[in-house]
Amino acid sequence: MLELLSASVINLPQFDPVALQLGPLAIRWYSLGYITGLLFVWWYVRRLTKKPGAPMSATHIDDFITWAMLAIIVGGRLGYVLFYNFNAYMADPLAIFKLWDGGMSFHGGLTGVVLTIIWFARKNKLDLMRLADVFAVVSPVGIGLVRITNFINGELWGRPTDVSWGMVFPGDFTGVPRHPSQLYEALGEGLILFAVLMFLYHKTKLAKQAPGVIAGVFFAGYGLVRFLVEFVREPDAHIGLMDIGLSRGQLLTIPMFLFAAWLVSRGMKTYRSKSGKK
Repeated sequence: MLELLSASVINLPQFDPVALQLGPLAIRWYSLGYITGLLFVWWYVRRLTKKPGAPMSATHIDDFITWAMLAIIVGGRLGYVLFYNFNAYMADPLAIFKLWDGGMSFHGGLTGVVLTIIWFARKNKLDLMRLADVFAVVSPVGIGLVRITNFINGELWGRPTDVSWGMVFPGDFTGVPRHPSQLYEALGEGLILFAVLMFLYHKTKLAKQAPGVIAGVFFAGYGLVRFLVEFVREPDAHIGLMDIGLSRGQLLTIPMFLFAAWLVSRGMKTYRSKSGKK
């Protein structure tokens, strides 16, 4: 049992996982986080389409949002199957379709969205890097909302701690205070990253002169926050830590750093070619 250095411990109540009940239809907090995030993306990008030189039209975003929703669901689920519980799902393949039992991977959902953006840009003959920058700017809102729903659901909690804000989660039968790692991620991957990207997009010339750099900052920013928070987040019980002492989530951020470096390098190369600099 963890010996506390602080007498202040926050005991969390058991929240109802259902946010809204409409007759037989139950909308859970987790689903509400995704829905609200997608609605924000649709609303905000639609606002951008009204400005001169917008990277896409209102019709484009209306069409894209449906594909994005499918990409998140399919990619997130397949990512969880492949990265986190492959053997269990191979033993019972039909369980893959039981989305109500939970199990989504951010990296899988992100991969699905990235592939969808590439396909959508080519299909509609749009500038891929400019699209990437736009969707990078708004993505932290959805990410932050989903992390908050993780907190409400009392899942994906942190490791035991003696800090004064340590929390005892109702589903944790050990009863020890833990880091509210969901809130750390909501703050870092959500609010702070959103503020940084909004500043870069609206207060600098990167979006016009170096397309792709802002998308690179998104991948690097998310990867950095996720990598650091994983040190205080409880590893998945059926996986634990890798032999090198890192979690599965940390390993999956490494390709994000490489992709971010490529995006920034490509964007700065475009900037130098436009400005005549070498």
